[in-house]
Amino acid sequence: MKMLLILSLTLIYSLSFGQVKKLYRKVEKAKDLTEKISLLSKIIRLQPKDLDAYFYRANAEHELGNYNGAILDYSKIIIEEPDADTFLNRGNSRYRLGDYQGAKQDYTKAYELDKNLIGARYSLGCTKYDLGDFKGAFLDFNSPIQNYRYKHDYLYPKIFIYKSLLMRALTYESLGNYMNAIEDYSSIILIKPNAENFYNRGKLLMDLKFYQEANNDFMTSLYLNEKNEYAYFYKGTSNLFLGKYLKAISDFSQAVKFDVTDFDAYLGLAIAYNKVNDPNNAKLYFEKANAILEIGEDLKTIEQYTDTFWFQNQYYYFNNNINKLVGLYN
Repeated sequence: MKMLLILSLTLIYSLSFGQVKKLYRKVEKAKDLTEKISLLSKIIRLQPKDLDAYFYRANAEHELGNYNGAILDYSKIIIEEPDADTFLNRGNSRYRLGDYQGAKQDYTKAYELDKNLIGARYSLGCTKYDLGDFKGAFLDFNSPIQNYRYKHDYLYPKIFIYKSLLMRALTYESLGNYMNAIEDYSSIILIKPNAENFYNRGKLLMDLKFYQEANNDFMTSLYLNEKNEYAYFYKGTSNLFLGKYLKAISDFSQAVKFDVTDFDAYLGLAIAYNKVNDPNNAKLYFEKANAILEIGEDLKTIEQYTDTFWFQNQYYYFNNNINKLVGLYN
C-alpha cells in the first residue's frame, strides 16, 4: 500500500513538473503581459513554493501598472527568501504608488544586502529627493560619481553616472549651490550634448542672471531641437534683458506659434514692442495676454498677474514695464 502511495505521488509530481516546464516555455514566448500573468498563476497553483514564478508574475504586474498586485507577490518572496533584487523591485512598485517612505525602506534594505546594486542606491537618492531630504539625496548621488572619477570604479555603468549627475545637479539647486549645479550640467553636456541638457543649463543660468551664457545655451538647444517652444520663450527673455529687443520679438513670436494661449510670451512681446517704440503692437499683445488671463480692461493691481512667469521670476522688472504699458492708454 505504501509503495502504491509513493508511486502515485511520484507520478503526480512528474506530471506537475512536466506541466510547469511547458508553462514556463509558454511564458518565455508570451508577448502579452496579461497572458504571462495567467500562465504564471497556473504555475503557482501547481507549485505554490515556486518563488521564481511569484517574481516573474510580480514583474509583469508592475509593468502592467498593477503595482499593488506586484507588491503582494514581492512581499511573498521577501517573507520566504528575502533578497536584494526583490526589495529593489518592491521599492519601485511602492515608488510608483507614491509611497516614498515605503520605497525608501525597501531601497535601503536592497543596498544593505548588495552593495553592488547601484540601482538601489540611485533610487534611494531619488526617494530622499522627493521626500525633501536633499542632503541625504546628495550623498547617494555623489557616491557613484566620486567612485567613478577618483577610484576608476567601472562597476558603475555610464548611464548611472549620467543619471546621478542629473539628479545631483537638481539637488545642488535645491540646496542653493548653484555654481556646483552649473558644473554638473556642464559635465552632463559633455556626456550627452542634447537639446534638453543645454536647455536645463540655460534655465539655471537665466536664474543667476547670466543672460548671455543662457542665451547661448538656448540657441544651441534650438539648433538641436527647433520644436522646443519653451526654449524660444527663454531665449526671447534673455534677449529682452540683453537689450536685443528685435531678437526678443522674433523669439516670442515663435513661442506663440506653438501655443496661442501663451500669455507669458504675449507679455514679453508687449514689453519688447514698447521698448522699440511701437505702441500699437505693444497694446495689441498686452490686450491678448490680458484676455487670456481674463483681466480685460479691469486692471487694478499687478497681483492679477500672479500666475505669470514675469510676476514670479522678474517682479520688479515686470512691475516697471507693466506701468509703462498701462501708461500707453493715458
